[in-house]
Amino acid sequence: MSKKISIEFEYEFFESVQELSAIDQNLIEQSRVAAKKAYAPYSSFNVGAALLLENGKIILGSNQENVAYPSGMCAERVAFFYAGAQYPGVAITTVAISAFTDNFITLKPVTPCGSCRQVMAEYEHLQNKPINMLFASTQDEVYKIKGATPLLPLLFYEQNLKTNA
Repeated sequence: MSKKISIEFEYEFFESVQELSAIDQNLIEQSRVAAKKAYAPYSSFNVGAALLLENGKIILGSNQENVAYPSGMCAERVAFFYAGAQYPGVAITTVAISAFTDNFITLKPVTPCGSCRQVMAEYEHLQNKPINMLFASTQDEVYKIKGATPLLPLLFYEQNLKTNA
């Protein structure tokens, strides 16, 4: 007999970055700075990520494309992997993500792709505490979400790989 199960999550919506704390405003500004450093000659879609670590450090990442498309890397993974390599064991408290392109206006905040969501969820699971997520549009709207896990329902966890033997 089957059951229907519903998955829901909440997020906060801000009409302006100015409604956020000074720390969150700074992270969004840093993500916008990072987006300007993106290497995006093929998509012309610049994405920047700024991570706030528990030790107060801010790590920036930008998307890095390659003519062999699968060889590129999203801004979020650049930042998360750098943080993991340079500051192992230091928790990530917040990530801010911004994007822009000269080809069109991004009216709503851009959210991470599925691969980035999986990476974020893994880091969150590893540190055993949620990572605050800030997604900002070029029009100044912001989504704030507590934790990466709600962004990827039924995500792939390593404990699902373990046998009962």
